[in-house]
Amino acid sequence: MLSRRAALLLAAAGLVQLSPPPARPVRVPPVAPATPAGAEAVPVRPRIEALLADRARALLRLDRTALVAGVAPAHRAAELTVLTRLAQLPLAELSYRITDFTEPAGAALTLTAELGWRVADFDDHPAVLTRRIGCELVDGEWLLTTDQPVGAAALWDLGEVRAVRGGHSIALGQAEPAVLAETVATADRAVPLVTEVWGGDWPGRLLLCHPATGEQFAQLLGVSAAGYQGIAAVTTAAAGAPLHSPADRVLINPQAYAGLSELGRRVVTVHEATHVATRADTRPWTPLWLSEGVADYTGYRGTGRSPKQIAPELARAAAAQGFTAALPADADFAAGSAGIGLAYELAWSACDLIARRFGEQRLVGFYRAVGATEPAGGREEWLDGLCRARLGLGLADLTRQWGEDLHQRYAH
Repeated sequence: MLSRRAALLLAAAGLVQLSPPPARPVRVPPVAPATPAGAEAVPVRPRIEALLADRARALLRLDRTALVAGVAPAHRAAELTVLTRLAQLPLAELSYRITDFTEPAGAALTLTAELGWRVADFDDHPAVLTRRIGCELVDGEWLLTTDQPVGAAALWDLGEVRAVRGGHSIALGQAEPAVLAETVATADRAVPLVTEVWGGDWPGRLLLCHPATGEQFAQLLGVSAAGYQGIAAVTTAAAGAPLHSPADRVLINPQAYAGLSELGRRVVTVHEATHVATRADTRPWTPLWLSEGVADYTGYRGTGRSPKQIAPELARAAAAQGFTAALPADADFAAGSAGIGLAYELAWSACDLIARRFGEQRLVGFYRAVGATEPAGGREEWLDGLCRARLGLGLADLTRQWGEDLHQRYAH
């Protein structure tokens, strides 16, 4: 699940809605000795698996001697910087698992592996990244030459990782310590606000990654920075996975987040924490208007903001002649979408109506029922049935009442 949080960076009244390197000498790798005729080739994969296991242990223990023992001589200085970058990161587990491997015909090879890393006291299971690993044969021994990200980068790929811990949260990244401390303080206040609505069945802790630049933020996601310039934070999680399983990360976009007011940062953080708390109940079929709407509902709950302050775009749209309320489609929430701000405001207002008219816990129960019931036919028919079962009226009637409520709130 990837939460896209652009609407908050456009809100009113203090809430922004939501030189080339020097040439190196060319080194020709040695040619692997030919296997004698009639002899069976010895598989290389077990040797590489052992090499990666030794590397993982060395990184976890910050063991310089063990680390360089598994790295080709020309690459050892660069690899030692990794230990400096990892020194403050409280790792409980780090491991490699080969996912794509071809036995080499010569003295060099490239493979793909999963890298699992688990933060002590915050992850029940490791987060998983994809890595491209290079190795070469040196004096009869296979040694590592490169360990690079495929897609999303690891925090330590970006530079030294700093860590600040709070009562309910930990912030990791390249941001200044004072900035990380502020992020943790906001997260610590957000956790109980989420629990008030969603109960105590979620772990009640947040792991936030706060890099120093927008480019680093994009590297952590494995995306182009241009598409996320106005997004303050996103949450990465496996939708529908059990609560006590991998590895939710709230990723902070530093420039956008710094541009928020104190209240704006609170709303964003509670929004993202709601995605963490509801992850087990959020399925691929959950409409984005509902998952983003409940996150915004929880985020704005108790802030004292008026509907027009929370949803200024919606207020203008609802006051226009010919306005018809329609629940936003999933595509409306895509990063960079022209209507993303309005989509978030519509989603918030629909969930807010359900909470006001039927009760907050009916909204929670409706959300969980949607996640628990996979559509068997058309999506609208499925959602209509759930509305009738949980709210006592069909989807069309709910939409009509919502439209009337919008007119009353915004048209005057």
